[in-house]
Amino acid sequence: MATAGLHDSELGELQRRLIILRVGLLLVVALLALRLWHLQIREGPYYRDLSENNRTRSVIMEPARGLIYDRNGVLLANNVPSFTLYVSLEDVKNRELLIEQLTNLLGLDEALVRKKLMARGSKQLPRKVKDRLSLREATLIESHRLDLPGVMVQVESQRNYPGGVTASHLLGYVGEVSPEQLEKPEFADLHQGSIVGQYGVEKFFDRLVRGQAGQKSIEVDALGHEKRTVVVEQAHAGDNLYLTIDVRLQKVAENLLGEESGAIVALDPRTGDVLAMASRPGFDPNVLSRELTPKQWAEIVQNEGRPLNNRASQGQYPPGSVFKVMMAAAALESNTVTPSTTIHCNGGYQFGRRLYHDWKAGGHGSVDLRRALIQSCDVYFYTVGQRMGIETMASFAHMFGLGEETGIELPSERIGIVPSSAWKQKAKNEPWLPGETISASIGQGYVNVTPLQMASLIGTVANDGVTFRPRLVRAVMDRATGALEERPAVPKRTLKLRPEILPLIKEALAGVVTEGTATRAKSALVTIAGKTGTAQTTALGKDKKAEKDIPKKFRDHAWFVAFAPVDAPTIAVAVLGEHMGHGGSASAPLAKVLIETYVKLNLPAPAAVPDGTVAREADAGGQDTR
Repeated sequence: MATAGLHDSELGELQRRLIILRVGLLLVVALLALRLWHLQIREGPYYRDLSENNRTRSVIMEPARGLIYDRNGVLLANNVPSFTLYVSLEDVKNRELLIEQLTNLLGLDEALVRKKLMARGSKQLPRKVKDRLSLREATLIESHRLDLPGVMVQVESQRNYPGGVTASHLLGYVGEVSPEQLEKPEFADLHQGSIVGQYGVEKFFDRLVRGQAGQKSIEVDALGHEKRTVVVEQAHAGDNLYLTIDVRLQKVAENLLGEESGAIVALDPRTGDVLAMASRPGFDPNVLSRELTPKQWAEIVQNEGRPLNNRASQGQYPPGSVFKVMMAAAALESNTVTPSTTIHCNGGYQFGRRLYHDWKAGGHGSVDLRRALIQSCDVYFYTVGQRMGIETMASFAHMFGLGEETGIELPSERIGIVPSSAWKQKAKNEPWLPGETISASIGQGYVNVTPLQMASLIGTVANDGVTFRPRLVRAVMDRATGALEERPAVPKRTLKLRPEILPLIKEALAGVVTEGTATRAKSALVTIAGKTGTAQTTALGKDKKAEKDIPKKFRDHAWFVAFAPVDAPTIAVAVLGEHMGHGGSASAPLAKVLIETYVKLNLPAPAAVPDGTVAREADAGGQDTR
């Protein structure tokens, strides 16, 4: 009996152990199953992507920027194929070695290469190291391919400006997006290496012209070199822009300035269309659209001629006597004078212990407003300004659009200065002095304007008091659909002047050209009205020297504003020549040539003659294709 009990006890113990073993095995199987579910189901996509990335790479496909044309369809900015050097950091084991190899092989700036490869950012996207590789450089890379893991050369479109320096300040240039720009919301969808507009129209309309990048997945070998393309998401090109400028007129404006510093602006006063906008000295946007070394950039920025300054919209100058156009309207509207009010000019205006000289030493005698404009009599406007006061003067200046942006479609427009008591207190922490009103009345002292503002002002006078916002882009073409969207002219303001005032001023401005200070602007082709201005830049003291004896940088600025034809104006022009002397002799002839060119370019199409040939008008510039 005892033996049987012992066997039963051992059997029971054995059964318990088997049960425990089975439970343990089941638990192990369950844990393995749970782990497999976790790895294959829950974490499956992660590991699948990780496995894919071991053999594939994502490569950004840069879009082609939209094309830019002038008003007649002449191409101003296009794209050309070029080689671009990229590095996939996932395949680079020794960055320092690669930096040394690329620097030695291509003669690149070591600091720039290091900046590209060491900068923060995603390692999954290749880093752009250099664009616009020459064929020789691309061949060198390919011939050393086995020694350069992760290095690849892609063919991309690069910005090109066929006209070189022509319209450079308007068009601007492009460049790689900077780390600082990538921090801004408007560049949030971009990546290192993206190309964006950095100046001019390229910058202002960057979102339209930029396009949308694509992406492709490529299969790579152990060294990261492309074997085949797996998936492609195509890039979308940017929209095309059709500008308002006529490049033929633009070239004439730039040639007229030549080597002189200055600006010429031509507008259509009926719409605000910018017909030409020249600024000198200029720059070649093809050069600036390449990546420059810090030394090269410093040479451009520190250039004494300030070539990156668009003098048309960013240059601020005392307007001199062209300011008298606004002063004449203000004097009449404020009832400071009537058209028949005469003021005697004996060559100077005494105020306190100071004598304010007229430009004509002997004076102009008794003059009314019309004669004062035609002869540009300073004493007349000294007197008017003193009677009017600085606050009234400032109010009318703002009414004409001075001291504020014109609204042109360019970045960083400057607004100039319209001085007043409040302005001086804020800017200088000093009270306004009565003598400063006298200087301001002829566009000197603190008064500052841009050539664009003065073109808009004279355009407003020509257009009977209606101001249009200067327009640079007349149409945008959607590259995806081919649809052309016309951009309407935008009226900005209408002067609140008595109806008889502007016709009187326009008639006087016509007299400035036919019998006054701007006779060198008189044309046999078209009637021109305008106003000269000579803006003093430096007080030379009592001992006046001949202009040729004054160093160039101390000479006066030469102004001329004009419109034509007088009876039905279609063009308004402002010419500013830095340190070029007198407006009547230096700037008026330039405006005349520009206006005559415009008229010739817009003559009606020649009529056909019986033999089927075309009769050509002398010097006609072709049919108006606006």
